[in-house]
Amino acid sequence: MSRLVVFALLIINKAGGLIYNRTFAPGLQKLDSNDYLILAGTFHGIHAISRSINPAPLAQHLPGYRKPLTTGIESLESSHFRLTCFQTPTGVKFLLFTSPEQPNTDVVVRRCYEIYGDYVMKNPFYSMEMPIRVEKFDRALGGYLVRP
Repeated sequence: MSRLVVFALLIINKAGGLIYNRTFAPGLQKLDSNDYLILAGTFHGIHAISRSINPAPLAQHLPGYRKPLTTGIESLESSHFRLTCFQTPTGVKFLLFTSPEQPNTDVVVRRCYEIYGDYVMKNPFYSMEMPIRVEKFDRALGGYLVRP
C-alpha cells in the first residue's frame, strides 16, 4: 500500500528568494539551508524559462484579442516524489513536495496559499518579500498538512 504524504513546502518570492521552507514528513533527502536557497533560485529560473518557451498560439488579429497567459512548470514528477508549483498573481511561488500517489495536489497547494493569505499577508508585522516567521502560520500549515 502506498503512503499519501506531504513531504515539504517551499515559498519563493517574486525575485526568486526563498522566504519559507518546512519539512512535514521524512522521505526526502535532507538538505541544508544553502541547498534550499540554491533549489529556490534554480527553480525560479527554470520556471521563468518554461513560461517563455511554450508553444506559440496561432496569430490572432481580431479586435480585443489577448495573448493567452502562460503558466510555466505546474508539476514535476519522479518515482519518489511529485513537485507541484502554484504561482500567485503577485509572482510568489508555492512548491509542494508530496508522494507521487498523493491526489489533488493542486487543491492542497491552493489551500496553503489561502492559509498564507490569512496568517501572513494579514499580519501587520510581516514585511513583504522577507522570510516568513509567523507562528500562527506554522501551526495552521502543520494542522492542515501533517497526517497522523
